[in-house]
Amino acid sequence: MSHLFVGRAPGLRVLAAASVAASLLVLAACSRQEAVPEPVRSVRTQVVGTGDATGALEFAGEVRSRVESRLGFQVGGKIVKRLVALGQPVRQGQALAQIDPRDLQLGQEVARASVSGAQVQYDQAARDLKRLKELRDQGFISAAQLERQEASWSAAQASLRQAKAQAGLQGNQAAYATLTADASGVITSVDAEAGQVVGAGTPVVSLAHDGPRDVVFSVPEDRAAWVKSLLRKPGAVKVRRWGTQTTLPATVREIAAAADPVTRTFLVKADVGQADLALGQTATVLVDASGGGARTLRLPISALLGSGASSFVWVLDPSAMTVSKQPVSVAGVSGDGVLIGSGLQRGQEIVTAGVHVLQPGQKVKRWVAEGQVAPSAASAASGGAVK
Repeated sequence: MSHLFVGRAPGLRVLAAASVAASLLVLAACSRQEAVPEPVRSVRTQVVGTGDATGALEFAGEVRSRVESRLGFQVGGKIVKRLVALGQPVRQGQALAQIDPRDLQLGQEVARASVSGAQVQYDQAARDLKRLKELRDQGFISAAQLERQEASWSAAQASLRQAKAQAGLQGNQAAYATLTADASGVITSVDAEAGQVVGAGTPVVSLAHDGPRDVVFSVPEDRAAWVKSLLRKPGAVKVRRWGTQTTLPATVREIAAAADPVTRTFLVKADVGQADLALGQTATVLVDASGGGARTLRLPISALLGSGASSFVWVLDPSAMTVSKQPVSVAGVSGDGVLIGSGLQRGQEIVTAGVHVLQPGQKVKRWVAEGQVAPSAASAASGGAVK
């Protein structure tokens, strides 16, 4: 019996080892966790359709006169009267304001008196010269005496001319006591009031001249060169009055050479000619988004993602219900939308909400509001086209 037990011991040990190995494999299998599948995310989508094509950016503008003057007195003094009000139409030559003329009138009187004195001296010098010429002809005086008298007469003549010029200057300054309109137009601002002491050239009122109108608006720095390419092209921009859908053709007449130091925008003036637009009226300026007439696609800003220097959107594959990145070029911003210059085609379904949590090739489903039926690609195209 003892021999039989000893002979079988190695076999038992092998069996035990195999049993332990099997147990370890079972334990290892039990401890391994199955991979959790990626969740299918809900996304809001829209189909790039025929209704989302647009060729214009919109800018807020203001109607202004082509020529606007800031008028002030040519002499200093105290304003005693302001004869016009803000928004009042005026005619050329009409009095706008007046300063105290008394000091100017006194200066004019002094100048007149100087003219009278110079005239007396000149007349006396002329009479003396005439007498000395007669005496010289008779040989009673020398030529040197006559020459001295001729010099005195010339000096008196020059003094008289100077006095008359000074009197004319004082007369003009007395007339400058009344500020007049240099053209017909409308008063657009009042910068000084009665009782205020102003210096020569200090603005008192601003006058918008009757005549051609401009619509003034501002564009960002990245659009300055593009707008400059439209300079002097008739009808390159459109102007729409506030509260109406009627547009007028306009021509970019002028663009600022430097950006505003505060807003970093460039001021642009668009000529609308003699259009019936009220000064100060608000208008919307519509400008071709591409600068060359090409039509662009307008999408919600929420659909756009940036990656470094590039921009892209998520495009949905309706058959596989997966998303992929699609690089796009941005032509500009219009209102609450972004203008896509290239990279998309009409009929593609793009993700407009939930774009920040997606990965390339990820499974998605269209978002459905509570109580609604899940939309199909066809229904998304008919009801979800970007406007």
